[in-house]
Amino acid sequence: MALVYGDVTIVVDEQDDLFYTRAALHAHLPAEGRITVQPTPASASPAALAHDMLYALGKRLAPKPDSPDVWLDSVNEAWLAAAAWGVAMRVRHVVVPRAHLLTVRRIDQLLAWRESTGAQLTLLWQKTPQGLPPALALVERRISGRDQFEALLAEPGPIPARPSFSPAPLMARPAAVAAGPPSARQPRETRSASLRPRRLAPPCAGALATAQGVQAAPALNIASAEAAALAVLAHPLIAGALSVLAFTQAGLGGLRFTRDLDITGDISAVKLHGVGHRYCPLHAVPAWARPLLAGARAHHRLMLRPPGDGMFAPVMLAEGQHLRAHAGRLPRLGLSLPAGAFAP
Repeated sequence: MALVYGDVTIVVDEQDDLFYTRAALHAHLPAEGRITVQPTPASASPAALAHDMLYALGKRLAPKPDSPDVWLDSVNEAWLAAAAWGVAMRVRHVVVPRAHLLTVRRIDQLLAWRESTGAQLTLLWQKTPQGLPPALALVERRISGRDQFEALLAEPGPIPARPSFSPAPLMARPAAVAAGPPSARQPRETRSASLRPRRLAPPCAGALATAQGVQAAPALNIASAEAAALAVLAHPLIAGALSVLAFTQAGLGGLRFTRDLDITGDISAVKLHGVGHRYCPLHAVPAWARPLLAGARAHHRLMLRPPGDGMFAPVMLAEGQHLRAHAGRLPRLGLSLPAGAFAP
């Protein structure tokens, strides 16, 4: 049976056959776009299912107390992060065992996540189907039987073809100033101070237009352990922001002005900006950081923010406390983010 975009399938397993749970767990292959989300049993946290989704996507929340991920205790923020990573990682199929234990509210959250990402959603309903909530009672596609379930898991899943946001338009106007040459590096402390915004500057061309005439500065190398630590950060904007700071060693001023259109479509280059656009370097994005910037871009677009808005602006509020807290947990990256650097 062919899968349709945004399809929802209910697998009825009244006998709670262990086969279905095992098959669902073995189907977890994120590299192939298929994940299995295991709901945390009896969790009273409103964002618990979103956290389970993030865990299945390979993201890890910082341990409490005083966690820098307290931001993701918000239901909306947690599901937005999960949707952004789902889009960035091109998740095509999500399998949820023991869906009959979920509340109506959490089922609605799953369905909303599916609408945002365009992924196939398969729910294992391991009790009598008479208890289906209204939102699922209308689902026409229900299967039962081992062969049907194995065939379903063997399908690659649909390629999400209807993202809930439009691609960011490119700025047609020429650059206000050219990007600085790769060798034009200032001391980090000097750049942080000189790039601190004092007034609004006219916009300048995006990364794609700049890349046609300027060679991107090579990315700085970081250890694989540090790259892995950044890759598991749960919030897409924090992961993206810290990755840029890590491979450019740029100051926060340039990051403040970075827009959606300052990242090329293939995420091979990112452009940073200084006050008055006097120094706007173009940097190559290393392979390990591209999925993180893809997550940040998806988060920005899912919020329906204009492509000219600062992509990382939300994590620079309140003196960037969440951004600074995560930077402090990764001391080997050498990302010193003093609170004063976030002042306008």
